[in-house]
Amino acid sequence: MKATTPAPLLEVRDLHAHYGKSHILQGVTFGVGRNEVVSLLGRNGSGRSTTAKAIIGLVRPTGGAVRLDGRDLAGQPPHRICRAGIGFVPEEREIFANLTVDENLAMGMQPARGDAPSWTADQMFDYFPRLKERRNTRAGNLSGGEQQMLTICRTLLGNPKVILIDEPTEGLAPRIVAVVAEAIRDIHRRGVSVVLIEQKLTIAMQISTGICLLGHGHIVFQGTPDALQAQPQLLKDWLAV
Repeated sequence: MKATTPAPLLEVRDLHAHYGKSHILQGVTFGVGRNEVVSLLGRNGSGRSTTAKAIIGLVRPTGGAVRLDGRDLAGQPPHRICRAGIGFVPEEREIFANLTVDENLAMGMQPARGDAPSWTADQMFDYFPRLKERRNTRAGNLSGGEQQMLTICRTLLGNPKVILIDEPTEGLAPRIVAVVAEAIRDIHRRGVSVVLIEQKLTIAMQISTGICLLGHGHIVFQGTPDALQAQPQLLKDWLAV
């Protein structure tokens, strides 16, 4: 008897999105299984960040489906999508600058879910001890790396099933990049599926279980990191500057 393939936890099917008359996403389709890390790669303008924003509801899709555990969330407002179990770490970080670290973390807290890992502020401080040292500091006075740490932690405290992380290492010092990368690995190990948008190919290849390569608003490759590395022409055509 042939084994059935498990349904993906997050399924993006024929997703379209526009900015005015510009057709940015042109039928994006991919899936993320339970406890997977899938990286969305591509040049600037390929549609990576728009895909994440369409999934989370910050950009309203003009067609297609976004299913979490089989439930279609496409077109729902962001707060409902977050409560359903999708978390989002935006590239812009969007911390509450006038609130302290502790107050920012409290803003992200949601009740525990039976089907997703639960997180505490103490666990966040284990990931990033620097935040614990600055827990009473206003978030606007944190460094860029500290703000990125805070945004990841605030999102995790919503206890998501899937977390979308947009350019987490952009503009960070190498030692902070290593800390953030290890935190993403551990989030995955603890059972949260991750969709990672990352410019640094080396980081994506090290962390990911799957790769989706975007070009001109649609997926041009979907497979493992090893399979992508074995196709240097794809890397040249769709990633090389």
